[in-house]
Amino acid sequence: MSALNALLEPGMLVRHPAQPDWGIGQVQSNVGGRITVNFREQGKVVIDGNRVMLEWVDVSQG
Repeated sequence: MSALNALLEPGMLVRHPAQPDWGIGQVQSNVGGRITVNFREQGKVVIDGNRVMLEWVDVSQG
């Protein structure tokens, strides 16, 4: 799993690099490399953290 994916915790906001139309998602859980994210436009998706490097969204940059 990528270094960033390993640091993702519930509540953090992310984007899926290959699915920009899904919008911003909120991490629900991160267990054993399986990251559950609730995306605004796609709903809940379980992502294999070994295959997809999610992009962290910095909300402080407003």
